[in-house]
Amino acid sequence: MTAICVDAGTTMIKAVGYDEKGREAVVVREPALVQRPRSGWVEQDMGQVRDAVFRAIRAVRIQLPGDVDFLALTAQGDGCWLVDAAGAPTGPAVLWNDGRAASVVRGWAEAGLLPEAFRRNGSVTFPGLPNAILSWLHTHDPDRLARSAAVLTCGGWLFAQLTGAVVMEESDASAPFVELRTGRYDRGLLDLFDLAWAERLLPPVARGARRVAPLRADAAADLGVPAGTPVVVAPYDIAATAIGAGAVRPGQACSILGTTLCTEVVTDDVSFGAEPLGATVALGVPGRHLRAMPTLTGTEVLTWACGLLGLDRPGELIDLAGQAPVGADGLMFLPYLSPAGERVPFVDPHARGMLFGLSVEHGRAHIARAIVEGLTLVIRDCLAASQVTPTELGVCGGGAANGAWSQLIADLVGVPVRRTADAEVGARGAFVVGKLATGAAATVEEAVAAHVLVRDSFAPDPVRTRRYADLLEEFVRLRRQAATMWPRLAALRGEGDR
Repeated sequence: MTAICVDAGTTMIKAVGYDEKGREAVVVREPALVQRPRSGWVEQDMGQVRDAVFRAIRAVRIQLPGDVDFLALTAQGDGCWLVDAAGAPTGPAVLWNDGRAASVVRGWAEAGLLPEAFRRNGSVTFPGLPNAILSWLHTHDPDRLARSAAVLTCGGWLFAQLTGAVVMEESDASAPFVELRTGRYDRGLLDLFDLAWAERLLPPVARGARRVAPLRADAAADLGVPAGTPVVVAPYDIAATAIGAGAVRPGQACSILGTTLCTEVVTDDVSFGAEPLGATVALGVPGRHLRAMPTLTGTEVLTWACGLLGLDRPGELIDLAGQAPVGADGLMFLPYLSPAGERVPFVDPHARGMLFGLSVEHGRAHIARAIVEGLTLVIRDCLAASQVTPTELGVCGGGAANGAWSQLIADLVGVPVRRTADAEVGARGAFVVGKLATGAAATVEEAVAAHVLVRDSFAPDPVRTRRYADLLEEFVRLRRQAATMWPRLAALRGEGDR
């Protein structure tokens, strides 16, 4: 028997066919179009995302021999994917990195609501969470809300398209409406954000048996997979990727080098600490959660820098960076390039990037080095904020394909970095969850031991690690100083009311 697993990322849809031994046999990728209709707005056409996923599954099915035991899917999290009573979109999906609700979050912060919410569910609200987007829509597009019957995330939307079941997978539900100690929607959180009216939009939370439903007939005919085939909605991408990287026991950690840089550690403790930071989401394994630090800016910084320096791909940028010394001769880069600002390890919708210390003595290699180091310093900054120093760090996502960057991460973080053998780690996590949900594996540890294989590892250079520890202090100091200017720059951009 075989399986097909999907990882519906923000910019790329990945579908993987696994053979009877659980090996990656077929990998198909379909681009996903992201729309930016206005400054700070980030949207997707929900129908286009669905069509891309279906095309990818069909392409895998054609190439994958044997019967399909199950389908499983993971997807980008957060955002707001609204559907009507018939399950049709009521407009474009508002994505996790959308910034239109920045003023809403700023108002909640000024009213002191965010720390109270963090004490209930361990996640810091940012503009791309459903509570902020729903609040913005309530003011600016109430007609759309009136037409809507349920708020979903990408994974829930795709699950509904495959099965007809309208649910919110438990990791997706974790922020912002669930009290993690009970795993249920918290009416107190709705009241806190003046969103009691939105309770009707919240679908049932899917965990355990509820995360599995049969493939409906119309989708089956479209995909070439028999109707009734089990479909499993796995945790959203950051949690599925942790599982696919083998981080399932408390204390294990990984960093996703993708559209977001998400550094995360597994925990069985839901006491969140005093300072509101990051997100806490259900791992999809009973009793375990992720303390996650998902940034709003990730490898898109490298793509942007390639355009700036006339390079074709990020690998060339990293090679160019290798021609400059550690620390780029005093050049430092703050990589906060998202129009929505940043959400970890601090929350500031006005956060912006900076290239600091530039002189005529710096060349292209120095600029490349500063950019790559700046993005990598964010990983260590997030680990410092989480107050966890792992014994090793798994890396995955598109950026992990580059061995030179993996070595730089090891040097900068100061622990061995390992990469797994899978090309698509998020899909592997969905596969593991699919095995558990369909009864083909008894425990997550058993499934990980059987199916998650380490490809290679990178040992840190202790001399460079000490140098980078000093650079981190300067990086954080520069970031805090720059933050005093960000509101003024926002006013110059005309974003004072956003």
